[in-house]
Amino acid sequence: MIFFYKKIGGLISGDLQRDRVVPPTGYTASLTTFTSAAMAFMAVFAIALSIAASRLSDHWSAALARSSTLRISAPAPQMERQLNLAIAILNSTPGIKSAQVISLEEQRTLLEPWFGPDVPIENLPMPRLINIDENSSGYDGQSLRLRLIADVPGAILDDHTKWRRPLVTAAQRLWVLGLFSIVLMAATSAAMITLAARAAMSANSQVISVLRLIGAQDNYIAAAFVRRFTFRTFTGASLGSAFGAASVYFFPSQKVHLSIFTGLGFQGAEWLWLLLVPPLMGIVAFIATQRSASRVLRGLS
Repeated sequence: MIFFYKKIGGLISGDLQRDRVVPPTGYTASLTTFTSAAMAFMAVFAIALSIAASRLSDHWSAALARSSTLRISAPAPQMERQLNLAIAILNSTPGIKSAQVISLEEQRTLLEPWFGPDVPIENLPMPRLINIDENSSGYDGQSLRLRLIADVPGAILDDHTKWRRPLVTAAQRLWVLGLFSIVLMAATSAAMITLAARAAMSANSQVISVLRLIGAQDNYIAAAFVRRFTFRTFTGASLGSAFGAASVYFFPSQKVHLSIFTGLGFQGAEWLWLLLVPPLMGIVAFIATQRSASRVLRGLS
């Protein structure tokens, strides 16, 4: 741990003479900065997707956990009678806090995304819906179904279990996919930085040979490359994170319905997660360049 802190301290303090070993410009500099910026930009969206998926999973779980729906299909002359019987049964069932008939206007609103705003729902043989809210103890679904079969033959009870489980599972898998994407971006950045560092060291092989002749140690030479590429990566990741944060902030997820993208973004302290992206990218660059420099220097011996 002390060795690691010394490495970080030397990285921050730097050495102007040593840093001149690595050329400040060239395609390796542009490649490193661009790659880190692009990966950080995509990492911001991956983090936003993971957080949104976690939030969506919690919302679906909470929204569907204590609610049920009773659907009643009956001829028009019998509909009101069956609705009243169903409400009476539900109100007398232990574990049910409230039962409320969903009005035709509310059903029209539910169907509007599929059929448009002018669907003549009152002229269609639509079933009527009753929204059921449970208390903390819940109710016995099997017993309730038996009572409904006996008194309200056109009633079908949906306790949302078959809907809740796949929705929550899908949101959780989306969260895992976001984390996997972040790991994949870090691995891609490490690979690109390794290639850039090796190219830079190969281009400066003659300079490295001269430094060795005048007594420079391999650790001294490697530190020059590590410092330069780490700060290039940190700078690029900072720019990419800034552009990513701005893109997420102006993403219209709260204004329009965009299916899985609804709610994509950060809330409150969740924005602080973005502050971790540039340092983590810098750490990835530090480790990748350190290992790459050590291997190249051993090969040049």
